[in-house]
Amino acid sequence: MRIGSGATLVVSGDGRYYSKDAIQIIIKMAAANGVRCIWVGQNGLLSTPAISAVIRERVGADGSKANGAFILTASHNPGGPHEDFGIKYNMENGGPAPEGITDKIFENTKTIKEYLIAEGLPDVDISTIGVTSFAGPEGQFDVDVFDSASDYVKLMKSIFDFQSIQKLLTSPKFTFCYDALHGVAGAYAKRIFVEELGADESSLLNCVPKEDFGGGHPDPNLTYAKELVARMGLSKTKSEQQPPEFGAAADGDADRNMILGKRFFVTPSDSVAIIAANAVQAIPYFSGGLKGVARSMPTSAALDVVAKHLNLKFFEVPTGWKFFGNLMDAGMCSVCGEESFGTGSDHIREKDGIWAVLAWLSILAYKNKDNLGEEKLVSVEDIVRQHWATYGRHYYTRYDYENVDAGGAKELMAHLVKLQSSLDEVNKIIKGIRSDVSNVVNADEFEYKDPVDGSISKHQGIRYLFEDGSRLVFRLSGTGSEGATIRLYVEQYEKDSSKIGRDSQEALAPLVEVARKLSKMQEFTGRSAPTVIT
Repeated sequence: MRIGSGATLVVSGDGRYYSKDAIQIIIKMAAANGVRCIWVGQNGLLSTPAISAVIRERVGADGSKANGAFILTASHNPGGPHEDFGIKYNMENGGPAPEGITDKIFENTKTIKEYLIAEGLPDVDISTIGVTSFAGPEGQFDVDVFDSASDYVKLMKSIFDFQSIQKLLTSPKFTFCYDALHGVAGAYAKRIFVEELGADESSLLNCVPKEDFGGGHPDPNLTYAKELVARMGLSKTKSEQQPPEFGAAADGDADRNMILGKRFFVTPSDSVAIIAANAVQAIPYFSGGLKGVARSMPTSAALDVVAKHLNLKFFEVPTGWKFFGNLMDAGMCSVCGEESFGTGSDHIREKDGIWAVLAWLSILAYKNKDNLGEEKLVSVEDIVRQHWATYGRHYYTRYDYENVDAGGAKELMAHLVKLQSSLDEVNKIIKGIRSDVSNVVNADEFEYKDPVDGSISKHQGIRYLFEDGSRLVFRLSGTGSEGATIRLYVEQYEKDSSKIGRDSQEALAPLVEVARKLSKMQEFTGRSAPTVIT
């Protein structure tokens, strides 16, 4: 029996360069390995969250469900002939393959000596919806090309009150802007925001998917989403146009999101906390209550405070959506998020950028349900500031030092671990840098024991925890194709309502200085400034 015997697999992605070629190769290899059916989104386009939904929800013409998916994406990294390409594998639950599976795949790559491929199979027209059948090695082999958006739109309509969102989006007082950064979110934006919810098509930016993302960097942050940032009044260049009330952006495969108000940026850490705080009232899917909430370790503790206030189960997990998936499969988590612009819920097993936008629009619709005819609507900024007044503010920033020398990056991390052996020495160094920073009371490398399967994940990031609730976190990231990326996370919690309106950079400046000098960032990496600040 061949390894794929009888299976149904999904193959699609964010449309980046080489995706269409890769789809044809995977189809031929699947046929040769006895796979029964391949499902392909029209033109090879399916967002990562939509693929998770397809695995979980879609039923084929023969009654089959998908056994897994190959997702052709390199997430928020650039695409093109000289840029990044990637392949993810997702399991039957719709979530990323766990480490046990990916480790086994990697080990197999070291010993593989041959592979099967049906070279005589003609290319399939993936631009036309329909089923193409072939004679496979174990019987009929089908390629089912289906509409990329219909399953996902149906799911979103089952979660949110589209009628209330439509009232908001068609209100003359409310303006809206969505930037797909030429990623796969563009395949959904017109269907959802324009056709279903009544937004004007002019509110969509860069919503035609392109193989090279229009030459841009499809990462939804203040650095790379330049056009949206300018339109929302957040760039240094002054505009005479009035910014929209609400703006959002997606990354290449549409699982990440950025939320903006008029001249106002919502941090991802605040975003997931605000969604959790308002979900039961504003989103029908959660009307029965939340099972629990979770965040990744580097994400600010804003969600922790909401969980404590609402008496919700709370989990702090390593970076990686599979950890959330375990909690969701066990019925322990409803809403979760990462500071790296990923937010989601248990409707699928991936982060979901459009879901996050619809969640925010639902909250705005709920807050404005009685005053759509008023002169001034409750704004994104109003909602965030009210949240701070209720729960306190977590001043937060992330510094990314991208493509640094891998050797220097490892030396920096080893230096930080070594320092943790003596907190007295650490505090002495800190006081020599800034006397106005409180003492470190705990320092460690974050380790997580999964409450569902008991697995242990070590070396997940280096933490310095301060007496006043401040935190410094250092992590190495390997999502790029060159060098290493050091991520520095800086957080300070402020409960005093008279101090929650301070400028974020001003509030965090002492801790940022401590972090740079304590880590010897410039000495180890040669970098005097980060590549990206979020």
